[in-house]
Amino acid sequence: MDYLKIQGIDTLNGTIKISGAKNASLPLIAMTILAQNRVNIHNLPQVADIRTLLKLLSNLGAKCEFHDEHVDVDTSTINETKATYEIVKTMRASILVLGPLLSRFGHCEVSLPGGCAIGQRPIDLHLKALEQMGAEITIQAGYVQAAAPNGLKGCNIIFDKITVTGTANIVMAAALAHGTTTITNAAREPEVVQLCEVLNASGVTIEGIGTAMLTIHGTSGKLLEITPFSIIPDRIEAGTYLCAAAITNSELTLNDVEPKHLGAVLSKLEEMGCSCYVSENSITIHPAKELKPVTIITQEYPGFPTDMQAQFLALATQAHGTSIIEERLFENRFMHVSELQRMGAKIVLNGHTATVNGESKLSGTDVMATDLRASSALVLAALVAQGETNIHRIYHLDRGYDSLEKKLEGVGAKIERLKE
Repeated sequence: MDYLKIQGIDTLNGTIKISGAKNASLPLIAMTILAQNRVNIHNLPQVADIRTLLKLLSNLGAKCEFHDEHVDVDTSTINETKATYEIVKTMRASILVLGPLLSRFGHCEVSLPGGCAIGQRPIDLHLKALEQMGAEITIQAGYVQAAAPNGLKGCNIIFDKITVTGTANIVMAAALAHGTTTITNAAREPEVVQLCEVLNASGVTIEGIGTAMLTIHGTSGKLLEITPFSIIPDRIEAGTYLCAAAITNSELTLNDVEPKHLGAVLSKLEEMGCSCYVSENSITIHPAKELKPVTIITQEYPGFPTDMQAQFLALATQAHGTSIIEERLFENRFMHVSELQRMGAKIVLNGHTATVNGESKLSGTDVMATDLRASSALVLAALVAQGETNIHRIYHLDRGYDSLEKKLEGVGAKIERLKE
């Protein structure tokens, strides 16, 4: 098992290229199930979750070919509609194959999902919506068994709460359905927007893209001709490196980034005293003269992303004053706090709220990653800790960050990947 050894440093300097977004890649890979042609996908990040989903498609009979700069996915050879526990248990986003498999084949079995232990992320909203579309759903022996022998039928769906994965799943299900589906209270995340844009360009008319109400005109079972596309930049990876610059009092430039996807993150960094200079596809961050405390409440897009909460919590340990961070989306997403406390961070938890007393003198020690974004928070803390920090269980980190240690090393970090 790998771990990271990080030596605390003074500053970083240089340029980092941002990879494609993992959270956009996963639904778009699942979407290839709806295609009649071989689909060419560019800018896929080299992360474990992508490999897992492509392996799942391969197990279903699809052909996945890797090239230098793109992946070809041919789902015309799928001959199995059961997504087994052995694959799905490692990644909760595997549930994304449920909608497209059911819509295309009229039946499927998908194991109940696994993944990060950051809290309950039930799929009941997915299943309720599919039942509204005419599917028969049962759960037996840990598997969702779904059948719609006459195809799914368009209907009006109102999500009780915003669900990113649920929106993506139902949009894909509706793509081949009979008639028109309307989704109210749909997620507006950029990753959902790109899924809708690619489907819209492939013959599925979708209205309201980027809003909370989507209208999808199904093709009545006609498979799609999907032209080559490139994955949008990863806004969470970009936000993480912006925090790396802020916490080390450094100037960094990020290239191949989409600044408009980072509005809430950039706003909070500037509130903390940093200066961010934005061009069409790059951001340069200049350090704060004095890092100020901040108040953060995680919300659905375009609010402050829950996937950046842990990184800003680490950043707040170095601010001059007390920061308040409230997590409203996942109940267990403060598991990194105990590890940061071991490094000397002054953090008090009260339910879903963390009070962070800044100007903490962090010390390097052995810490353990508990989930994907918690891993990156520990990396940020290690960059400014005195001495050496060893971060264990970084397989969590590998699920969502493409070459993190190489990118940080390229801008001056003293970081190594080693074997236990």
